[in-house]
Amino acid sequence: MPESRHTKELPVSLLTDSEMIDACRVRDFARVFRLVKARAGIYPSMIARQCELTPSRVGEVIAGQRQLLHMDVIERIADGLRIPGHMLGLSRRGWETPAALAVSEREPVHPPAGPGPLAALPGVEVDSILAMAAGTNPSPSTLQALRSSIEDYWRRDDEHGGETLRPAVVGQLRYVEGLLKDRRPTPIQHGLYGVAAELARLTGWTYFDARQYHQARAYFSEALQLAREIDDHPFMANVLACMSLQATYQDKPADALALVSAAQDQARAGTTPRVRAMLAMREAFAHAALGDRKATHTAISEAHSQFERIHEGDPDPAWVTYFDEPKLIVDTGIAHGRLGEAAIAEPLIADALAREDPANQRGRAFHAFWLARTQLQRGKLDQACHTAIEALVPAAAVSSERVTGHLREFYEQLAPYREVPAAVAFEARLRATLPPPVQRTPSSIRT
Repeated sequence: MPESRHTKELPVSLLTDSEMIDACRVRDFARVFRLVKARAGIYPSMIARQCELTPSRVGEVIAGQRQLLHMDVIERIADGLRIPGHMLGLSRRGWETPAALAVSEREPVHPPAGPGPLAALPGVEVDSILAMAAGTNPSPSTLQALRSSIEDYWRRDDEHGGETLRPAVVGQLRYVEGLLKDRRPTPIQHGLYGVAAELARLTGWTYFDARQYHQARAYFSEALQLAREIDDHPFMANVLACMSLQATYQDKPADALALVSAAQDQARAGTTPRVRAMLAMREAFAHAALGDRKATHTAISEAHSQFERIHEGDPDPAWVTYFDEPKLIVDTGIAHGRLGEAAIAEPLIADALAREDPANQRGRAFHAFWLARTQLQRGKLDQACHTAIEALVPAAAVSSERVTGHLREFYEQLAPYREVPAAVAFEARLRATLPPPVQRTPSSIRT
């Protein structure tokens, strides 16, 4: 096959054009080549090069002086011009599926091990160096600076994913852990524990988003330990809720329910309605993953009931402020979607997506793929493919294996409709976003 780096994709409008579809169906390559030249700007010499044919042979085909009947030639035309196999009566071509969608769940080769949580954590051992460089007298302003940096990390995580942020976050975690080795006034010491717990949770989250679940669990466990040192039960509930969500991604719904139940136990006293609403929605996810319709609906009702109790001025912790009305609505739609209740889920997810913060690229991609899936379940194929095409823009802007996972799920659900023009259009856009690996050019041109 010709070098894919230089292979020009045909326009979606041409691949879905009725004349092109008919020309491919009857293998009228004179008409195919003329359409490719007129609509895609791929001239006969380029057709010859991309399809491993001689220019004279392509010219004869266009002039109606020669027909192309051999299967290996037809396959080279499909591969060279990127014409989906089904259009020419061929099996699905290898290049039609982006290589990124074949990637399985990523896990570390060697899961963390050691005598305790700190020893188990992966990462560069720079804590002692950072501690020496930073000094040993943190003040309230130091705590505020650390908290501000954490807020910035979360914002950048939403916009770009956490893969590139992780080294900085781990380095800051090591630094704070170094400060905790000395005794300090109680307010400062408690503040440092809280900062360290949030940095450990954020690091765990970046590994979770990368689908490196062993690493994520190690850091979430460390966050729990740090929060327990200062009896921060609401934050412990938050970490357990993160672990519950991870369990749903790992297809461990019973674990997810046990973890969110433990989170709710931690949050019995001293938490705000917003925290309780968030936890109730995580419970709904766990019940939905178990297929328990009644329990899911009950948990959804509890989440909305708690959300209605929110008042301006509530002492919400910073880590739960993301759980606003659009988030409540989209999570409600997703919970219904997990149950297969697409008719209920679709308008909820669509409403929340319309109000999504444009800067939250990962959230927009997640929710758009969820919307596409519900539309597909309802038989709205054209609309589902259009929604999925729009989701490719934020998906390409953020580094997130979880986003790729949602894309993969939609792609697999689209399998029965591969030959429908709307699906062909989606796959063409998908290939442009996630191109296949480059292959070497053959040493000779066949005729």
